[in-house]
Amino acid sequence: MAYDSRLDVQVFAKSWEGSGTKLTVGVYSYNNGPKKVQISRELVNADGQPSFAKLGRLTKEELEAVLPLLQEAINAFA
Repeated sequence: MAYDSRLDVQVFAKSWEGSGTKLTVGVYSYNNGPKKVQISRELVNADGQPSFAKLGRLTKEELEAVLPLLQEAINAFA
């Protein structure tokens, strides 16, 4: 079965923006399945346009910003 974006429901999402990067913590449920957490990164390119990038490693600043968002995301599982 192929992925169908119409079946992907966003239950929670909050973002943090730092110097040239935006991290988003989201909770999603696909086709009424179990809720799962997704952390994504967007970078701003030279033209000022955002583009998605691998999450990869986090700086201490990014980690400290994401931890409270992850804690909030836990409440979306209730």
